[in-house]
Amino acid sequence: MEGGGGTHPGTRKEESQSGHALPTSLEANGLKKSSWGFLVTGVVGGTLVAVYAVATPFITPALRKICLPFVPATTKQIENVVKMLRSGRGPLVDIGSGDGRIVIAAAKEGFTAVGYELNPWLVWYSRYRAWREGVQDLAKFYISDLWKVTFSQYSNVVIFGVPQMMPQLEKKLELELEGDARVIACRFPFPHWTPDQVTGEGIDTVWAYDMSSFRGREKRP
Repeated sequence: MEGGGGTHPGTRKEESQSGHALPTSLEANGLKKSSWGFLVTGVVGGTLVAVYAVATPFITPALRKICLPFVPATTKQIENVVKMLRSGRGPLVDIGSGDGRIVIAAAKEGFTAVGYELNPWLVWYSRYRAWREGVQDLAKFYISDLWKVTFSQYSNVVIFGVPQMMPQLEKKLELELEGDARVIACRFPFPHWTPDQVTGEGIDTVWAYDMSSFRGREKRP
């Protein structure tokens, strides 16, 4: 590399003869270091982009106006849900199934279980987990918006909801579920229904609602 355009040719010649010019080996080393710097920067930048691409679908559901944010169920929550299920009675659906923990746990108990989840990354991961646990024949996962799914064919409905969506979901389930269905709410109860059973405490609390008793109360004068 040469100096700026303001240096006269004679001056450059004198500098070269006096030994002040930059040695060729140092120039090569400088170029090599520069190349390594660009390479490291590119690798780090690419890694960050890859991490962002993978992580964003897991995070963005929590940023929607009314959503089911991905918050993994605790071991105790799963135990409480399984305890509240009507053992071996009818198919189960987990609304907003996240990473598939509830569906897989139910499948291990012998239920035909389905999970609906809007986040494709979580659905693919759930399918992998079901295969790894050996319950892929009983545990199925689908990419779908819960508001576009009809739940009338399910006898057990599990929901890890958020307060903003519970009133609307309550109305949807009232219209669609059969009288023998049981709805299990985790973390937040439904605003207008009276639970038939409650178990756990704090964030592990689970509320169970039987549609038969709910509709029975509805008919009373």
